Amino acid sequence: MSKPSIVFNVPNLLCYYRIIIIPVMVGLFYFDNAVTAWINVLLFALAGLSDFLDGKIARATGQTTLLGKFLDSSTDKMLIGALLMMLVAFDRLDGVWIIPAMIIFLREILIAGVREFMALYNVIVPISKMGKWKMTIQMFFIGFLIAGEHGEMLIPYAYEIGKAGFLLATVITVTSGYEYMRQAWKTIQEIDGKEKTSTATDM
Repeated sequence: MSKPSIVFNVPNLLCYYRIIIIPVMVGLFYFDNAVTAWINVLLFALAGLSDFLDGKIARATGQTTLLGKFLDSSTDKMLIGALLMMLVAFDRLDGVWIIPAMIIFLREILIAGVREFMALYNVIVPISKMGKWKMTIQMFFIGFLIAGEHGEMLIPYAYEIGKAGFLLATVITVTSGYEYMRQAWKTIQEIDGKEKTSTATDM
């Protein structure tokens, strides 16, 4: 009996969903009405659910793979990055509210760069609990912003709630990023010290 493909196991398929909906959600922004806004909210809510389930399913069924870990980490950032751009482009986030969006966007680029550097030395800095909660809070309140003014149909002041929550998500994003960088900096200093010692010994 052949083993199931790791490329198309259930956890990875849930990650692929988050990639596939990116162009769909981007396209729906250009049909700016209540129907398309709520479709986008639904697609995004399912993305949040898939993010919650993929890791749990992988661990419960023994389907944890390097590809799965890469997809789980990358697809979230791709989706959030694309939506931040669309929220700014369609004035869901405008004026000073562009600054928190930029902070989140740049934070993810910085951390991705640090992880890539650390991988060159086979070093992994574990993600803190705050880092894990960061994505959940981002996705929850971005959902309010995707709905925009149409969110008022279900929740009074939904758009204002989304903005306030987005500010909270930004604070948590920065705090978790600082904690990650603090741990990474210690490791970088250790690596640098070992390389200097090795260079001095070889001379």
